[in-house]
Amino acid sequence: MIVVMEQGATEEQIQNVITKLVNLEFSVHRSTGVVHTVLGGVGPAEVVDPEEFRVMDGVKECLRVMSPYKLASRRFRPEGTVVKLERAGAGTVEIGGQRVVVMAGPPSVESEDQVRRTAEAVAKAGARFLRAGAFRPRNSPYQFQGLGEAGLQLVRQAADEFGLFVCSEVIDLSQLGLVDAYSDMFMVGSRHMQNYVLLRGLGEVRKPVLLKRGVASTMEELLLSAEYILLGGNYEVVLCERGIRTFEADTRSTMDISAIPVAHKLSHLPIMADPSHATGRRDKVTPMARASVAAGADGLLIDVHPDPDAALVDGAQSLSPEQFAELMGQLHNIAPAVGRTI
Repeated sequence: MIVVMEQGATEEQIQNVITKLVNLEFSVHRSTGVVHTVLGGVGPAEVVDPEEFRVMDGVKECLRVMSPYKLASRRFRPEGTVVKLERAGAGTVEIGGQRVVVMAGPPSVESEDQVRRTAEAVAKAGARFLRAGAFRPRNSPYQFQGLGEAGLQLVRQAADEFGLFVCSEVIDLSQLGLVDAYSDMFMVGSRHMQNYVLLRGLGEVRKPVLLKRGVASTMEELLLSAEYILLGGNYEVVLCERGIRTFEADTRSTMDISAIPVAHKLSHLPIMADPSHATGRRDKVTPMARASVAAGADGLLIDVHPDPDAALVDGAQSLSPEQFAELMGQLHNIAPAVGRTI
């Protein structure tokens, strides 16, 4: 149930609606927009007549939301969500605003020299986040699994030196406190999009979450996973399209560019694109990054490594610093064509 309050509705009128929702066994989530306050009621909407709320003082409209995701729905926050981060030394960044935000870095932390060189290069080219994995879930238990906490320390040190924010993956509920200590934003990889225990835990923290779409998941399933986080009270969620599994064999996954405008239509949450993991090939990363920005992506995740051919993880999809700088230059020309900046 979505209750839209009139412009200028008093706090007393808003609280009266909240009380009625609670009495009807709804859990209430409040969104205060530029013009209207919107109350999202999660509960037995099918047995409640919206007219009961439409006649209340200060109420503009009441809508029964039939989609399975309520809080992730565009109706809950029609003006869209802007996820804002602030950090001393890195300044302020907004995901979902006019600027396309770029996160870049090595697929996995390997050494202090590797992370520092990458951070310096991506910062110089215009990235705002150092995105580097310290915990690396792999298909094989014999493959490199990351450096753990030591890797997080290296990422934080390099990011602070070059004025970058940190986004790092969390793969288990027990890691929340550890990753939280070093990162400005949690990342949930595609393998864990439906790890509902982890998602519920992230709903209880007050730090942004980047949620990647699973390789075999629909947009509805992605939004339902986001709903788990939102239901816990953490509304700082950013979606990420990273490609889906199809019958195509020339790329790792199929980059679903259409998911970007679809997400904007269905949900108020920002959406980024990860062409590196979607294609798995560095020669395909740049064209898919350009296409993602043209389609309306709020940001990009790009794998960058100082020596891609020697990378321990995902070297084939990693750009060199020179290739990344060239891509950023191209994006500066593309973004203004769709009303954005880099």
